[in-house]
Amino acid sequence: MLSGRALVIAVPFAFLLVFFLFPFFIVGKISVSEMETVSFKDLLSWSDGVVTLALRFSNYAFITEDPLYFKTYLASLQYALATTLLCLFIGYPFAYFMARARPTLQPALLMLVMLPFWTSFLLRVYAWRGLLTEGGWVADLIIGSGLDQLLYSFGLIAAPAKLMHTPFSLVLGMTYTYLPFMILPLYGNLAKLDLRLLEAAADLGATPWVAFWKITVPLSKAGIIAGSMLVFIPCVGEFVIPELLGGPETLMIGRVLWDEFFSNNDWPMASSVAVVMVLLIIVPVAIFNKYQAEAQERIK
Repeated sequence: MLSGRALVIAVPFAFLLVFFLFPFFIVGKISVSEMETVSFKDLLSWSDGVVTLALRFSNYAFITEDPLYFKTYLASLQYALATTLLCLFIGYPFAYFMARARPTLQPALLMLVMLPFWTSFLLRVYAWRGLLTEGGWVADLIIGSGLDQLLYSFGLIAAPAKLMHTPFSLVLGMTYTYLPFMILPLYGNLAKLDLRLLEAAADLGATPWVAFWKITVPLSKAGIIAGSMLVFIPCVGEFVIPELLGGPETLMIGRVLWDEFFSNNDWPMASSVAVVMVLLIIVPVAIFNKYQAEAQERIK
């Protein structure tokens, strides 16, 4: 009979095993299988008393040979990183303001952050199409202020006054969509910050700016990491936003997966692309967590 503590730990682990790890193994199995019309050949076969294990790694070899996959993986990582940095740049001041606001005002600010979740994700992305196309008030504001010329000089749009289906519209849409995922962990971390540390720093002669960089930012590192992971990981595999707001120049790995699954009907190839994408995310995160745990052990 499991104890209460073991049961509390076992339930979420069982959930992850059934709904995350097991499906990933299925995808991994398909990636090394050979497709026969609408079915897959068995990896294990029995013939004349001999068991044969047939693993097909040609899809992984093709990924390394075709520059399309390298470009889309790299583009996905670049757009995800740019979105994460923008969310951090915008979200940190807002989370800091929420944590320092009056207790009576904090619930209202928290509701404002969560308010977009009350509307369909797809509807919000479609709304940005209307705002950024010709005649949309956001497009008129950007063009009227001359910001489109600046965006064009940085290569974020294809031509002045052309805002849709560009890297600018893609990153703008992802930043808007995933900004709450950055703000909420930061707010939870900053709200628990011991303000006596800042008072002590001020008594020792530190300016507010120095105290912010030397005390507030280091102590909020856990919130920064959590928010960055919550933004970066889904952005890498994002499909809807690049499809609606991006264009041919903003091809990301999610679109390639869609084409392999449903246009080419090549499930083993699509599964191989998905496995590589997951490994590109998991391996750096695992290495980072390892060094983070070692650093905390050294501090103790």
